[in-house]
Amino acid sequence: MDQLVKQRSQALTALLVLAIIWGYNWVVMKSALQYAGPFQFAAMRTFFGALVLFLVLYVTRRSMRLTEFPTMLVLGLLQNVGFTGVLMWALVEGGAGKTAVLTYTMPFWTLLFAWPLLGERVHGWQWLAVISAVFGMLFIFDPLHIRADAFSMTLAVISGISWSLSVIMTKKLHRRHPELDLINLTAWPMLLGSLPMVVIAFLVPAPPILWETYLIGAILFNVVLCGAFAWLLWLFALQRLPAGVASMGSMLAPVIGVIAAWIQLGEVPDAMESIGMVLIAIALLVISWVTIREQPKSSKAL
Repeated sequence: MDQLVKQRSQALTALLVLAIIWGYNWVVMKSALQYAGPFQFAAMRTFFGALVLFLVLYVTRRSMRLTEFPTMLVLGLLQNVGFTGVLMWALVEGGAGKTAVLTYTMPFWTLLFAWPLLGERVHGWQWLAVISAVFGMLFIFDPLHIRADAFSMTLAVISGISWSLSVIMTKKLHRRHPELDLINLTAWPMLLGSLPMVVIAFLVPAPPILWETYLIGAILFNVVLCGAFAWLLWLFALQRLPAGVASMGSMLAPVIGVIAAWIQLGEVPDAMESIGMVLIAIALLVISWVTIREQPKSSKAL
């Protein structure tokens, strides 16, 4: 029992460190865009991140075999162009905190898309999450008073939708290949998706990259800490905690992003934005809570 408590404590600590890294990275990315264009930074983050993950595969002697190339390519496009590239664009146009919250509507979109694509119907308390998330986005967008950063907010939502579609595809791929290694499943789409991201970075006009110390540090932070190290922390936590608990822990990231942007970048949410953020947070908590409740049932079924 003591060993189990120790393992869970270590997993929760890993989850907290992970949330801090992912949450603070919104400020890091926003600040780094002073020195590089959004697509340039996204290309460097994804391409070098993929190389680090392949290094992890090699060192840990995991399989490097590419499974289902077309699926991996589409996954890469969704994760790297649709998610990372679009969220970088959103950060250029708007604030880090608000972008973080709107991007993290991903579980809400996954809930909706899983209905037609996976046959997982929305039921019970999940409807509360749906209603809360919809009203949260309405409060943030405030359609009666169109904001200057409406375009940025739209991009952030598109980024979250792309992320959710990649989650749906990953679930389908897992059903077909349950033996597929998780790091392999991350490395190949990141590499394949980074290549068109590199092409976009060259084609889209942008000022020359300013190779300042901060930019180099931001790239290393994204590639090493947010990439390989954070992914290992996530796997460590998943091995020792129920998936629902781990998912709820990751929801700390947008909260930390909002607080960090408030302190470091002076991004203070107004009343409408604050209400919207709280409603979205409630939606994410409900989704995580329902997942935790259903986890034991799934385990018994197996």
